[in-house]
Amino acid sequence: MTQQPGTAVVVLTATTVPVSALPLLRTASHVYTHGGVDPALGDGPVPPEVPAGSVILTDDPAFTLTGAPTHRTPGAALIRAAQVMDTLRSPGGCPWDADQTHESLRQYLVEEAYELLDAIDDGDRPALREELGDVLLQVLFHARVASDDTADPFDIDDVATALVDKLVSRHPHVFADGPAVWDAETQQGRWDELKQQEKQRDSSVDGVAMGQPALALAAKLVHRAGKAGFPADLVPEGESVGERLFALAARARVDGRDPEHDLREVARGFADRVRSAEKSVKAAGVELTAEAWRAHWPA
Repeated sequence: MTQQPGTAVVVLTATTVPVSALPLLRTASHVYTHGGVDPALGDGPVPPEVPAGSVILTDDPAFTLTGAPTHRTPGAALIRAAQVMDTLRSPGGCPWDADQTHESLRQYLVEEAYELLDAIDDGDRPALREELGDVLLQVLFHARVASDDTADPFDIDDVATALVDKLVSRHPHVFADGPAVWDAETQQGRWDELKQQEKQRDSSVDGVAMGQPALALAAKLVHRAGKAGFPADLVPEGESVGERLFALAARARVDGRDPEHDLREVARGFADRVRSAEKSVKAAGVELTAEAWRAHWPA
């Protein structure tokens, strides 16, 4: 394929064209289609020699043309990701993927979420992109598993539709004629009000994920109760390890701290010091005894 100056590639989601590509389409000398895009949307399929000033419409997020700018509709590649997941779970796909259930996938969801947290804490951009993809895989996987349920099936489109409905209903100041929101704090309060109306919960702590790490759970419960006017002096105190940990987490949250994050930072620092001491002992050629630990422990 020969590309002439001024050619541009536009990646669609179905037949949705990105806003950034509209000026190109208005002034294009020719519009050609590629992949599964309806040829009626343009002047036919891409010819061997592309005239100057042409625009190529494609539904293939991997399609590129050397030197040609690419304009992608947000989410174009998500369709391909859902198609790949469907292929893996379908007959003729991957036996391992086909055998998985919501229960068997639980461990991977937790692991990938924590690996994403590591990438965020490390400020590692390439790892962040990769781990976001791994978390997305879990969403696609669970939705595809759910589509095979004979009693109550739903698929990734149902998941996405429910999410869109929630986002739109929780942002009436953006998508409707709701009261204006001027700052993030006001929006957070409005979000909580709308959530309470939608869920019709009886308690301020209803809906808190009880399976999350205990320190984060304690902080979340106190935070939720605090929004309902719970006074900090009623935070339970005690002598057991659990009671003291709960009290510490509660006080931290009342003070605007995230105890889970703070503890993780200390734990990561401890791991770094362990590695440093082990490396120092090994370099010294001595046995890793308690005395060696103390002698090589970083200040």
